[in-house]
Amino acid sequence: MTAIELETTTKIERAPPSRPKTVRMAGFGLDGKRTTAISIATAFVLIFIWWGATALHLAPSLFLPRPGEVLHQFGVIYENGYAGATLGEHIGASLFRIGLAAALALLTAIPIGLLMGLNRWAKGILDTPIEFYWPLPPLSYLPLMIIWLGIGETSKVAVLFLAMFAPICLSAQAGVRSVSVERANAARALGANRWQLFAHIVVPSALPEILTGVRIAVGIGWGTLVAAELIASTRGIGFLIMSAAQFLATDVVFVGIAIISVCAFGFGFAVRLVERLLVPWKGKA
Repeated sequence: MTAIELETTTKIERAPPSRPKTVRMAGFGLDGKRTTAISIATAFVLIFIWWGATALHLAPSLFLPRPGEVLHQFGVIYENGYAGATLGEHIGASLFRIGLAAALALLTAIPIGLLMGLNRWAKGILDTPIEFYWPLPPLSYLPLMIIWLGIGETSKVAVLFLAMFAPICLSAQAGVRSVSVERANAARALGANRWQLFAHIVVPSALPEILTGVRIAVGIGWGTLVAAELIASTRGIGFLIMSAAQFLATDVVFVGIAIISVCAFGFGFAVRLVERLLVPWKGKA
């Protein structure tokens, strides 16, 4: 072997091992600030398109009011109220109904979903009724709520509760099913009893699925709000929208839709904050 070949071989043998390169796929691990900026920019673009469509008179004002008209109508409703109630009373009534229904859904759906994931008898008994009513639109069982519970607040809360119960329950069940068998066996090998296995392995592993179900349920709840407030309501954002629609007050309808969107975004943001606190490891594997 020549001196040149020997020197080259030595350099190759002494070369430090190459470090694995981190692959960054599009859509994964994106910077949160950049994503927020993109979302805000998208919102401005949509508002600009809306303004441009109204400025070019692509649709009559009855069908698509200008952004300025909607803002003006919001100010009028804020100062003078609408349909016999102030804006705060309308928002407060809707928040009370959906908040109470969400609380009841959380208190009942999570334990039942965990039980269904852990016990085959519970799953066999409860899965059929839940899967039966879950695909039904709320308007289909709204008349039954009126017949059974009357036209008071109970029927409204019941409709919202049923709309939010199923996704939370099914997500909790799916969360239990996703628990790693290796982790459970390792905990048993270390002497964990059933309660410790449930509290330290099952529940933390199921939390990401549960919180995802809560986010979905909150969105469904706000989407059901208008239907729930059809029941002899005198206050609420859904009532405001339906009352304005009867008088072809499109700008007021847009105000109600915007308020529901803001409230739904606030609820979703709160769930995401809870997600960051309880499951900070999610998406970082």
